[in-house]
Amino acid sequence: MQPNTSKTAGRYHHGNLRAALLCVARELLEEGGPGALNLREIARRVGVSAPSAYHHFESLDAIAVALAEKGFAELAEQFEAAPTNEKGRLAPAGSAYIAFARANPGLYRLMFGEGFRAASQKNDMVRSLRERLYQRLKRGLEQRLPAEQAPTAALFLWSLVHGLTLLIIDGQVEPGSDPDAMIESVLRLAGAGLPTSR
Repeated sequence: MQPNTSKTAGRYHHGNLRAALLCVARELLEEGGPGALNLREIARRVGVSAPSAYHHFESLDAIAVALAEKGFAELAEQFEAAPTNEKGRLAPAGSAYIAFARANPGLYRLMFGEGFRAASQKNDMVRSLRERLYQRLKRGLEQRLPAEQAPTAALFLWSLVHGLTLLIIDGQVEPGSDPDAMIESVLRLAGAGLPTSR
């Protein structure tokens, strides 16, 4: 969920400048995507000078990485909170994943490197959080597949969900009157091709 910038911005004089900068950056991100991030504009909206912002973030890449870390942490929480059953069915987790991206399309694009690929790929925390998602998916699949098959199956399902996510948030597919039902149908179909038990 996107933070409330109206309450956060303006409280920086109480030691919350870093949080205010990130909230405004996230707002900009959702307004115009990763290309809209601009350190001077972020500082202007918060009401401080650009040099003041540099005390907390040495570059725009640093802001992008902090946003990506926050995004992956939020996504991991939602993904891990989604239920799985005893057969390892992961459609609810896939639905939670896509719901996060639909609610935060700019952030989702940034998390996967749009506009800041080098910064994202070199950051240990971002890589660790991305790996956490993959491991959660793999653990679910190990309930219905031999252990040696789970890594490939996890990559297959993540690729499918990521692709569907981008098609939806980029407006490349028409989800119809009930997007959730369409998403659930696609995820169910993807899972149908996997064995139901070991």
